Amino acid sequence: MGEIVKFRKPSPKEKAEGKTLCRSGFHKWKIISERKFDVKQGKLMTLRRCERCGKEQTILR
Repeated sequence: MGEIVKFRKPSPKEKAEGKTLCRSGFHKWKIISERKFDVKQGKLMTLRRCERCGKEQTILR
């Protein structure tokens, strides 16, 4: 028997599989805690979390 070949056109969801916004670096950041003070560096800290993937980021100002 030969191999079965798909003749239908792939849906946009199937085409975009693995190419999400977060994987491409376009996160949807939301501020979790603002204005904490980092004693060691003497700067204000802001903690942000991505709403889609849950990755956290700390920003010093």
